Amino acid sequence: MLEDFIHFIQKENLFQPEDKILIAVSGGIDSVVLAKLFSLAKFNFGIAHVNFSLRGEESLADEVFVKKFAKTLKVPYHNIVFDTKAFAEKEKISTQMAARLLRYNWFEEIRQREGYQYIATAHHQMDSAETVLINLTRGSGLAGFHGIPLKNGHIIRPMLFANQEQIFDLVVEKHLAWREDSSNESTKYQRNFIRHEIMPKFQELNSTFDETLAQTSERIRDIEEWIQEEYAMWQEANIKSDTANNLFVQLNDKTAREKVMQQRWLQSLAFNGDQIAQITNHPADKVGKIFESPLFTLNIDRNQWVLSPKDQSEYKPILVQEEDEIIDLGTKELHIYVEENTADFKVPTEANIACLDADSLTFPLEIRKSQEGDWFCPLGMNSKKLISDFLTDKKVALNIKKTTLLMLSKGSVAWIVGHRIDNRFKVSDKTETVMIFELKPKV
Repeated sequence: MLEDFIHFIQKENLFQPEDKILIAVSGGIDSVVLAKLFSLAKFNFGIAHVNFSLRGEESLADEVFVKKFAKTLKVPYHNIVFDTKAFAEKEKISTQMAARLLRYNWFEEIRQREGYQYIATAHHQMDSAETVLINLTRGSGLAGFHGIPLKNGHIIRPMLFANQEQIFDLVVEKHLAWREDSSNESTKYQRNFIRHEIMPKFQELNSTFDETLAQTSERIRDIEEWIQEEYAMWQEANIKSDTANNLFVQLNDKTAREKVMQQRWLQSLAFNGDQIAQITNHPADKVGKIFESPLFTLNIDRNQWVLSPKDQSEYKPILVQEEDEIIDLGTKELHIYVEENTADFKVPTEANIACLDADSLTFPLEIRKSQEGDWFCPLGMNSKKLISDFLTDKKVALNIKKTTLLMLSKGSVAWIVGHRIDNRFKVSDKTETVMIFELKPKV
């Protein structure tokens, strides 16, 4: 499979050997195989993992597994925890759509910040075949028939040549471990329903149906590549941005080409089909109409669309850098000090102050809301305790429990903000430098 993998990348010109690639790794069999192939091929890559906080301890176990896997492969590891349910509820979208939007936006942030050329996902032939069928159920133009695109901007799919048999063969050959997502078996999700109920029927008619559909998609892809070139030229000519990342789209005569390009672009920004129809059919000279997707707010204004990006910061952690002195937490502020652990230093006992051994902390620290399955070792104890159980024992009201913040160092809870520190980060006789975190009302 390794030779086929390298040949496929070269044939499709997916990236150059010297490029730095960010691989999205969930911990499942497909992404584990993709990362292993990159390692065997000696490509330059890093691993990114997202904890969507949807499966409690199972999600945490996935996170631990991928972190160890990245360490085994000796590659950079990037991780984030999202409050996916809150984002889905606020934007009135499915958790699957919310997870997709959050992860791809974050992948792009990491790509730009860390200097990766591309983001690689582990989609393979069966995934592409399933996507074609999903697109057919929703109603689709030409783009829906090519399945999952091989290359889409900075996103690449180097395993689209592979079938499931090849993937399992490599797992056996290299003795690879992976994590099984229990939600993959639930047919309440559309993709799972197609995978478990519909695809087997097609395979009864044609045992290599996924490969046949992949070949058909490849033929259509040639046409789609030509359209993609037209699309890129349209974007260059019609879309501008400012320093605040607002987007301005010039509205031209409503030719068929113009409408196709507009529809394609709006879809990429997560506007749904009904919204896209209303936006593209709305008279350009009638101003003030507002449309919202989970990512953008669109205003039709004097023969142009003006789009402002939505702030998603509340769904991801606040980062604390070592040099920070004050962190804004909404209605409160976190003030940070550094002191030497001299004989005169006394550890404060107030719940709003955390004194931690500076050498035990790895920056940047993360501050986020407590999620199901989070645990820590309460001060004075060496055993684990669920955060939810600790807060229940303290008789913290349910609505306050939901907004309780945690401070984490390298994925481990160091402080339940305003309540208790973790025993592993406490100040001891061996501590030389103390990091002091004090929660104060915003003035």
